[in-house]
Amino acid sequence: MKPIEDCTVGIVGLGLMGGAIAMALRNRCGVTRNKLHACDIDAETLALAEESGLIAKGWKADENLSEMLGGCDLVFLCLRPSAVSGFIEKWGFAFKSGALVTDIAGNKKNIATAAETFRSDVDFIPGHPMAGAEKGGFANAGLCDFQGKNYILTPLARNNHENLEFLKDLIRRMGFSRITEVTPCEHDRKIAFTSQLCHLIASALIDCEADAAITRFGGGSFEDLTRIAMIDAPLWTELFIGNRDALLERLESFTASLNTLQALIRSGNADELEKRLALVRERRTAMA
Repeated sequence: MKPIEDCTVGIVGLGLMGGAIAMALRNRCGVTRNKLHACDIDAETLALAEESGLIAKGWKADENLSEMLGGCDLVFLCLRPSAVSGFIEKWGFAFKSGALVTDIAGNKKNIATAAETFRSDVDFIPGHPMAGAEKGGFANAGLCDFQGKNYILTPLARNNHENLEFLKDLIRRMGFSRITEVTPCEHDRKIAFTSQLCHLIASALIDCEADAAITRFGGGSFEDLTRIAMIDAPLWTELFIGNRDALLERLESFTASLNTLQALIRSGNADELEKRLALVRERRTAMA
Protein backbone atom coordinates (compact mmCIF):
# COMPACT_ATOMS: atom_id res chain seq x y z
CA MET A 1 0.00 0.00 0.00
CA LYS A 2 1.09 3.54 -0.68
CA PRO A 3 1.06 6.06 2.19
CA ILE A 4 -2.43 6.81 3.50
CA GLU A 5 -2.03 10.46 2.47
CA ASP A 6 -1.87 9.29 -1.15
CA CYS A 7 -4.75 6.81 -0.90
CA THR A 8 -8.28 7.40 -2.11
CA VAL A 9 -10.55 6.10 0.64
CA GLY A 10 -14.19 5.00 0.47
CA ILE A 11 -16.64 4.71 3.35
CA VAL A 12 -19.60 2.44 2.68
CA GLY A 13 -22.31 3.36 5.17
CA LEU A 14 -22.06 6.87 6.60
CA GLY A 15 -23.82 6.32 9.92
CA LEU A 16 -22.39 6.76 13.40
CA MET A 17 -19.29 4.61 12.91
CA GLY A 18 -18.80 5.41 9.23
CA GLY A 19 -18.98 9.10 10.02
CA ALA A 20 -16.62 8.76 12.99
CA ILE A 21 -14.08 6.85 10.87
CA ALA A 22 -14.30 9.48 8.14
CA MET A 23 -13.67 12.22 10.73
CA ALA A 24 -10.72 10.33 12.21
CA LEU A 25 -9.19 9.81 8.78
CA ARG A 26 -9.51 13.52 8.03
CA ASN A 27 -8.49 14.89 11.44
CA ARG A 28 -5.81 12.41 12.50
CA CYS A 29 -4.51 10.52 9.49
CA GLY A 30 -3.83 13.10 6.81
CA VAL A 31 -6.58 12.04 4.39
CA THR A 32 -7.65 15.17 2.53
CA ARG A 33 -11.20 15.96 1.49
CA ASN A 34 -10.60 15.28 -2.19
CA LYS A 35 -9.36 11.77 -1.32
CA LEU A 36 -12.37 10.76 0.79
CA HIS A 37 -15.63 9.43 -0.68
CA ALA A 38 -18.69 7.86 0.93
CA CYS A 39 -21.87 6.08 -0.06
CA ASP A 40 -25.08 5.74 1.91
CA ILE A 41 -28.79 5.09 1.38
CA ASP A 42 -29.66 8.51 2.83
CA ALA A 43 -29.21 11.42 0.44
CA GLU A 44 -29.53 13.99 3.25
CA THR A 45 -26.63 12.43 5.14
CA LEU A 46 -24.44 12.53 2.05
CA ALA A 47 -25.39 16.15 1.37
CA LEU A 48 -24.54 17.12 4.96
CA ALA A 49 -21.16 15.36 4.73
CA GLU A 50 -20.38 17.17 1.50
CA GLU A 51 -21.55 20.58 2.74
CA SER A 52 -19.53 20.25 5.95
CA GLY A 53 -16.38 19.64 3.91
CA LEU A 54 -15.85 16.15 5.30
CA ILE A 55 -15.93 14.25 1.99
CA ALA A 56 -15.28 15.03 -1.65
CA LYS A 57 -18.40 13.30 -2.92
CA GLY A 58 -21.33 11.34 -1.59
CA TRP A 59 -22.56 8.42 -3.64
CA LYS A 60 -26.16 7.27 -3.27
CA ALA A 61 -26.28 3.49 -2.80
CA ASP A 62 -26.78 1.64 -6.10
CA GLU A 63 -26.12 4.77 -8.17
CA ASN A 64 -22.81 4.55 -10.06
CA LEU A 65 -21.28 2.86 -7.03
CA SER A 66 -18.90 0.88 -9.20
CA GLU A 67 -17.30 4.19 -10.16
CA MET A 68 -16.58 5.02 -6.52
CA LEU A 69 -15.33 1.56 -5.59
CA GLY A 70 -13.17 1.30 -8.68
CA GLY A 71 -11.25 4.41 -7.66
CA CYS A 72 -10.62 3.56 -3.99
CA ASP A 73 -7.36 2.12 -2.66
CA LEU A 74 -8.89 1.53 0.78
CA VAL A 75 -12.55 0.82 1.61
CA PHE A 76 -14.24 0.66 5.02
CA LEU A 77 -17.48 -1.34 4.98
CA CYS A 78 -19.39 0.28 7.86
CA LEU A 79 -22.42 -1.99 7.63
CA ARG A 80 -24.23 -4.60 9.71
CA PRO A 81 -22.93 -8.19 9.41
CA SER A 82 -25.58 -9.41 6.97
CA ALA A 83 -25.24 -6.23 4.91
CA VAL A 84 -21.47 -6.70 4.59
CA SER A 85 -21.89 -10.14 3.06
CA GLY A 86 -24.64 -8.90 0.78
CA PHE A 87 -22.63 -5.89 -0.32
CA ILE A 88 -19.52 -7.78 -1.35
CA GLU A 89 -21.66 -10.38 -3.12
CA LYS A 90 -23.33 -7.63 -5.14
CA TRP A 91 -20.44 -5.22 -5.62
CA GLY A 92 -17.39 -7.43 -5.34
CA PHE A 93 -16.65 -7.09 -9.04
CA ALA A 94 -16.34 -3.29 -8.73
CA PHE A 95 -13.47 -3.03 -6.25
CA LYS A 96 -10.17 -1.76 -7.58
CA SER A 97 -7.59 -4.49 -8.15
CA GLY A 98 -5.06 -4.35 -5.31
CA ALA A 99 -7.44 -2.54 -2.98
CA LEU A 100 -7.49 -3.10 0.78
CA VAL A 101 -10.96 -3.68 2.24
CA THR A 102 -11.97 -3.93 5.88
CA ASP A 103 -15.25 -3.94 7.80
CA ILE A 104 -16.48 -2.97 11.29
CA ALA A 105 -19.20 -5.60 11.89
CA GLY A 106 -19.76 -6.91 15.42
CA ASN A 107 -19.97 -10.61 14.46
CA LYS A 108 -17.03 -12.00 12.51
CA LYS A 109 -17.49 -15.69 11.65
CA ASN A 110 -19.71 -15.17 8.60
CA ILE A 111 -17.73 -12.10 7.51
CA ALA A 112 -14.50 -14.12 7.56
CA THR A 113 -16.14 -16.86 5.49
CA ALA A 114 -17.16 -14.28 2.89
CA ALA A 115 -13.68 -12.71 2.96
CA GLU A 116 -12.00 -16.09 2.44
CA THR A 117 -13.80 -16.54 -0.87
CA PHE A 118 -13.45 -12.93 -2.01
CA ARG A 119 -11.48 -11.89 -5.08
CA SER A 120 -7.82 -12.91 -4.83
CA ASP A 121 -6.66 -9.50 -6.10
CA VAL A 122 -8.47 -7.63 -3.29
CA ASP A 123 -7.23 -7.95 0.30
CA PHE A 124 -10.15 -8.15 2.75
CA ILE A 125 -9.05 -7.92 6.42
CA PRO A 126 -12.02 -8.24 8.81
CA GLY A 127 -12.05 -5.91 11.83
CA HIS A 128 -14.14 -4.58 14.69
CA PRO A 129 -13.55 -1.20 16.40
CA MET A 130 -14.71 -1.32 20.02
CA ALA A 131 -16.22 2.13 20.13
CA GLY A 132 -19.60 3.78 19.72
CA ALA A 133 -22.14 6.16 21.23
CA GLU A 134 -25.62 5.88 22.69
CA LYS A 135 -27.23 7.82 19.87
CA GLY A 136 -26.71 6.60 16.33
CA GLY A 137 -26.57 8.22 12.93
CA PHE A 138 -24.14 10.49 11.14
CA ALA A 139 -25.34 13.51 13.13
CA ASN A 140 -23.85 11.95 16.27
CA ALA A 141 -20.58 10.73 14.70
CA GLY A 142 -18.63 13.49 16.47
CA LEU A 143 -19.61 11.94 19.83
CA CYS A 144 -17.88 8.65 18.95
CA ASP A 145 -14.40 8.96 20.46
CA PHE A 146 -11.71 6.47 19.40
CA GLN A 147 -9.01 7.75 21.73
CA GLY A 148 -7.62 4.93 23.90
CA LYS A 149 -10.19 2.39 22.68
CA ASN A 150 -9.69 -1.23 21.62
CA TYR A 151 -9.70 -2.53 18.04
CA ILE A 152 -9.98 -6.20 17.11
CA LEU A 153 -8.71 -7.68 13.87
CA THR A 154 -9.41 -11.21 12.64
CA PRO A 155 -6.84 -11.53 9.84
CA LEU A 156 -6.91 -14.44 7.46
CA ALA A 157 -4.06 -16.61 6.21
CA ARG A 158 -4.53 -15.12 2.75
CA ASN A 159 -4.03 -11.51 3.92
CA ASN A 160 -0.97 -9.59 2.80
CA HIS A 161 1.37 -8.93 5.75
CA GLU A 162 2.27 -5.43 4.56
CA ASN A 163 -1.41 -4.54 4.23
CA LEU A 164 -2.07 -5.82 7.74
CA GLU A 165 0.72 -3.67 9.16
CA PHE A 166 -0.56 -0.69 7.14
CA LEU A 167 -4.04 -1.15 8.60
CA LYS A 168 -2.72 -1.51 12.16
CA ASP A 169 -0.70 1.68 11.82
CA LEU A 170 -3.74 3.50 10.47
CA ILE A 171 -5.89 2.24 13.34
CA ARG A 172 -3.38 3.61 15.86
CA ARG A 173 -3.31 6.96 14.07
CA MET A 174 -7.09 7.07 14.31
CA GLY A 175 -6.70 7.01 18.11
CA PHE A 176 -7.10 3.37 19.10
CA SER A 177 -4.50 2.29 21.64
CA ARG A 178 -4.75 -1.50 21.73
CA ILE A 179 -5.08 -3.82 18.74
CA THR A 180 -5.85 -7.50 19.32
CA GLU A 181 -5.57 -10.18 16.64
CA VAL A 182 -7.72 -13.30 17.10
CA THR A 183 -9.59 -15.87 15.05
CA PRO A 184 -13.15 -15.02 14.01
CA CYS A 185 -14.56 -17.69 16.34
CA GLU A 186 -12.56 -16.42 19.32
CA HIS A 187 -13.72 -12.90 18.55
CA ASP A 188 -17.36 -13.96 18.58
CA ARG A 189 -16.94 -15.92 21.82
CA LYS A 190 -15.28 -13.02 23.66
CA ILE A 191 -17.57 -10.34 22.23
CA ALA A 192 -20.58 -12.37 23.36
CA PHE A 193 -19.38 -11.63 26.91
CA THR A 194 -17.88 -8.12 26.81
CA SER A 195 -20.45 -6.55 24.49
CA GLN A 196 -23.54 -8.55 23.66
CA LEU A 197 -24.22 -9.92 27.15
CA CYS A 198 -23.72 -6.44 28.61
CA HIS A 199 -26.26 -4.94 26.22
CA LEU A 200 -28.65 -7.78 27.01
CA ILE A 201 -28.32 -7.21 30.77
CA ALA A 202 -28.83 -3.45 30.39
CA SER A 203 -31.91 -4.11 28.28
CA ALA A 204 -33.31 -6.52 30.87
CA LEU A 205 -32.78 -3.97 33.66
CA ILE A 206 -34.89 -1.41 31.80
CA ASP A 207 -37.38 -4.04 30.67
CA CYS A 208 -38.23 -4.95 34.28
CA GLU A 209 -38.97 -1.36 35.42
CA ALA A 210 -41.71 0.81 33.89
CA ASP A 211 -41.37 3.84 36.19
CA ALA A 212 -39.89 6.61 34.03
CA ALA A 213 -39.18 8.66 37.16
CA ILE A 214 -36.94 5.98 38.70
CA THR A 215 -33.90 8.00 37.65
CA ARG A 216 -34.67 10.41 40.52
CA PHE A 217 -33.30 7.68 42.78
CA GLY A 218 -30.17 7.09 40.72
CA GLY A 219 -26.77 7.81 42.19
CA GLY A 220 -24.62 6.81 39.23
CA SER A 221 -24.79 3.02 39.33
CA PHE A 222 -28.12 2.84 37.53
CA GLU A 223 -26.97 5.34 34.94
CA ASP A 224 -23.68 3.51 34.31
CA LEU A 225 -25.37 0.13 34.01
CA THR A 226 -28.18 1.22 31.68
CA ARG A 227 -26.43 3.75 29.42
CA ILE A 228 -26.14 1.16 26.66
CA ALA A 229 -29.83 0.21 26.91
CA MET A 230 -30.58 3.06 24.49
CA ILE A 231 -30.16 0.42 21.88
CA ASP A 232 -30.43 0.26 18.08
CA ALA A 233 -33.05 -2.50 18.09
CA PRO A 234 -32.60 -3.81 14.50
CA LEU A 235 -28.79 -3.87 14.78
CA TRP A 236 -28.66 -5.60 18.16
CA THR A 237 -31.37 -8.08 17.24
CA GLU A 238 -29.14 -9.14 14.33
CA LEU A 239 -26.04 -9.30 16.55
CA PHE A 240 -27.81 -11.33 19.27
CA ILE A 241 -29.36 -13.83 16.85
CA GLY A 242 -26.30 -14.01 14.62
CA ASN A 243 -24.07 -14.98 17.56
CA ARG A 244 -26.70 -16.81 19.58
CA ASP A 245 -24.70 -19.96 20.39
CA ALA A 246 -21.86 -18.03 22.03
CA LEU A 247 -24.26 -15.52 23.61
CA LEU A 248 -26.51 -18.20 25.10
CA GLU A 249 -23.47 -19.95 26.58
CA ARG A 250 -22.41 -16.68 28.25
CA LEU A 251 -25.98 -15.97 29.36
CA GLU A 252 -26.24 -19.37 31.03
CA SER A 253 -23.00 -18.73 32.93
CA PHE A 254 -24.22 -15.30 34.02
CA THR A 255 -27.59 -16.69 35.11
CA ALA A 256 -25.84 -19.35 37.22
CA SER A 257 -23.77 -16.67 38.99
CA LEU A 258 -26.84 -14.51 39.55
CA ASN A 259 -28.75 -17.49 40.96
CA THR A 260 -25.89 -18.21 43.36
CA LEU A 261 -25.89 -14.64 44.67
CA GLN A 262 -29.67 -14.72 44.92
CA ALA A 263 -29.55 -17.92 47.00
CA LEU A 264 -26.94 -16.44 49.37
CA ILE A 265 -29.08 -13.34 49.91
CA ARG A 266 -32.27 -15.36 50.38
CA SER A 267 -30.62 -17.60 52.99
CA GLY A 268 -29.02 -14.67 54.79
CA ASN A 269 -25.58 -16.27 54.45
CA ALA A 270 -23.55 -13.10 55.01
CA ASP A 271 -20.19 -14.85 55.38
CA GLU A 272 -20.39 -16.64 52.04
CA LEU A 273 -21.85 -13.61 50.31
CA GLU A 274 -18.99 -11.43 51.56
CA LYS A 275 -16.42 -13.98 50.40
CA ARG A 276 -18.06 -14.14 46.97
CA LEU A 277 -18.12 -10.36 46.60
CA ALA A 278 -14.50 -10.09 47.74
CA LEU A 279 -13.53 -12.63 45.07
CA VAL A 280 -15.44 -10.61 42.50
CA ARG A 281 -13.53 -7.47 43.49
CA GLU A 282 -10.18 -9.27 43.19
CA ARG A 283 -11.09 -10.68 39.80
CA ARG A 284 -12.21 -7.31 38.43
CA THR A 285 -9.08 -5.61 39.78
CA ALA A 286 -6.94 -8.17 37.92
CA MET A 287 -8.68 -7.39 34.62
CA ALA A 288 -6.31 -4.83 33.13
